[in-house]
Amino acid sequence: MKRSRAILLIVALACLQTACVVIEDGEVGVSKSFGAISDAFVPQGVAFVVPVARQIETWNVKLQELKEGAQVPSSEGLIVGLDTSLLFQVTAKDAPRIRKTVGDQRQVIERLIIPYFRNAVRDVVAGYPVKNIYAEQGRKEIAAKIRDYLRENLGPRGIEVVDVLLRDIQLPQRFKESIEAKLTAEQRVQQKQFELEQAVKEAEIEVARARGAAEAQQIIRETLSNRYLQYLWIQTLNQNPNVIYVATEANMPIFKGVAGAK
Repeated sequence: MKRSRAILLIVALACLQTACVVIEDGEVGVSKSFGAISDAFVPQGVAFVVPVARQIETWNVKLQELKEGAQVPSSEGLIVGLDTSLLFQVTAKDAPRIRKTVGDQRQVIERLIIPYFRNAVRDVVAGYPVKNIYAEQGRKEIAAKIRDYLRENLGPRGIEVVDVLLRDIQLPQRFKESIEAKLTAEQRVQQKQFELEQAVKEAEIEVARARGAAEAQQIIRETLSNRYLQYLWIQTLNQNPNVIYVATEANMPIFKGVAGAK
């Protein structure tokens, strides 16, 4: 009797374990009843299932990264290698609808996200010459256009596009060297232009200083009167007793040393 009860308890526990699903943080559940998918998602927590009658798929709604490598033509027709990343997440409330219209999570990536991502990369890059693709500003513009394209097309389907990153760009070696040499030359020209502007500014400062000094000398000449000069001479006499002042008809002083003064 005891043995039978133990067996029943083990069977009951096994059934209980198979009759519930734990939905973790960052997940939602998609419920299917006799094969029909429910319109409402199952939130985080423990969800009970009925074998055959009701099943629950867990869906990842956290931020995900899709990495893609591509060989795409530039506007000149040159093949450029790109390493890209797409940051996205499934919108929780849209998970049941996506499951109905597209398929499971693997099929969503393969049938929906990857085709749109590849098309966006190819179409956007085709509008840029190699020089712009290689330049930092060009990369930012390309990434922004790809992101906007994906948001416009994937957003209504329940996929939130967070960002697009261009991680690396591979150019044919000779074009890479040519572009780097051109960019270096442009930087040198900009440096020379900066140095020229600095030299012009410094010259202007020197001219301003010289003009100020000339104006100061003019002011001094205009303000020094004979009376003021006489006053200065008298002050000199007071400070030096060994010098005597001899007046002249023109009121200009003549200084003479006293004999025997050291």
